[in-house]
Amino acid sequence: MAVEKITSLSHPGVEIFSSMTEAQLRNRLEQEKGIFIAESPKVIRVALNAGYEPLAILCEEKHITGDAANIIVMCGDIPIYVGERTLLTQLTGYQLTRGVLCAMRRPQPRSVESVCQGARRIVVIDSVVDTTNIGAIFRSAAALGIDAVLLTPTSCDPLNRRAVRVSMGSIFLVPWTWITKPISSLHDLGFRTAAMALTDNSVPIGDSQLMAEPRLAIIMGTEGDGLAKEVIGDADYVARIPMSHQVDSLNVAAAAAVAFWQLRWKD
Repeated sequence: MAVEKITSLSHPGVEIFSSMTEAQLRNRLEQEKGIFIAESPKVIRVALNAGYEPLAILCEEKHITGDAANIIVMCGDIPIYVGERTLLTQLTGYQLTRGVLCAMRRPQPRSVESVCQGARRIVVIDSVVDTTNIGAIFRSAAALGIDAVLLTPTSCDPLNRRAVRVSMGSIFLVPWTWITKPISSLHDLGFRTAAMALTDNSVPIGDSQLMAEPRLAIIMGTEGDGLAKEVIGDADYVARIPMSHQVDSLNVAAAAAVAFWQLRWKD
C-alpha cells in the first residue's frame, strides 16, 4: 500500500480528482485512457465487485483504518492519497460525503447486441441530460427488473461523478451502452418499442398486450420537451401512466420507476 500524504493542491497525481473536467476524464479520443470517479466506500465496493479497475484513492487519513480499510485491500497496490478534510474540500470543490474517492478505469464500450443478449426488458434513455435523473433511472432499472440500459449520444454520461453517486453504484450492476443507430433498429434484435409519451392514441402502461410483449424496449425522453415526434412515430406503442388530480406528467426518473414496475417481465 503506497500512501502519500498531500499538503497542497498541486501534489503530483491528484489532478485526476480535482483539475480535470468530466470531459477530460472521459477522454473520447483515447477511450482506453478514460477515467471516472466513484465516491463513498459502498459505491466503490460495488464497482470493484463488478470488475472495474481502480487507479488511485483519495481520502482522509483516518479512513485508511476506517471506512476505506477493506476498499484499500480490494484495490491492491495503487496510490493512496491522504489529506486533511479542509484540503480535500478545496481540492475537489465540495465536502466529501463519506471522505473517500476512487479513480477508476472506464470500461471499453460494448455493442448494443452484446448488452441486449438475452434481455426481456430494456430501457432507452433518449436525450436525458440531468445527472441526477440518469443516476435515479439506473437505480430503478437495477431494482425493478430492467435487463439493460441504452443511451442516445445526446444523453448524459452515466459515469459522471454525480450520476454514479445518485445511483448508489447501480450503474455498475446493469449492462449499458450507447445506441447510435435509430431506436427503431432494435426491431432487428426482436424488440418491440414503447415510447412513454402523452398523445391522443397512447395506451395505459397496464395494457395487456403491451405487458405481454416478450421483448420490450421502454423509451424515456428528455426532462423538458419529452420524446421527439419522430421517436414517438417510430414506436410500436405509445404508453402513458394514468394519473389523478389533472396532473399531466411526472419527473422522468419517477416515471421510469413506475413504468419499470408495471412493465417488468413476469415469468
